[in-house]
Amino acid sequence: METSATYPIGKFNRPESLLPEQRAKCIKTIGAFPDAMAALLKESKPGDFLKTYRIDGWNVLQIVHHCADSHINAYIRFKLALTENAPSILGYNQDAWAALADVAEADIYSSVLILMGLHKRWVTLLLSLNEEQWQRTYFHPENKHNWTLDQALAQYDWHCRHHLAHVHNAIKS
Repeated sequence: METSATYPIGKFNRPESLLPEQRAKCIKTIGAFPDAMAALLKESKPGDFLKTYRIDGWNVLQIVHHCADSHINAYIRFKLALTENAPSILGYNQDAWAALADVAEADIYSSVLILMGLHKRWVTLLLSLNEEQWQRTYFHPENKHNWTLDQALAQYDWHCRHHLAHVHNAIKS
């Protein structure tokens, strides 16, 4: 696996499907993510929140707020896939969202609190799914792919670990 400052844990590789033990590991990552992020932030000084993990990369503040935004969208995508027939989801301009006032001016811990509540509900939902439900899909118009909930789970497991590594690298720089 090739890593870089941009992809400190490597790029995401979309699996065809997951085995139950792989799902359990992904769900564990998603469940632990808010506390892991809070622990990283607790180790830092307020000035660290403006540090970046690479030149022209997002700063810690932007990453944490991005995770809240992204995971809210992910949770909604899961619920749409479970309640509608292969819905087409909305994409969003992550860079534009990261430049909005609620990112630049909001306290970083407001997004940690969002993540804590959201991930509790998300894990409850994930643990309730049966084998058939893991194969339900949504269509992502930006990459023109149907995503099974298995694949989406793997992506957000990666997303959690990816951004934890970014925050760690920024704070330690």
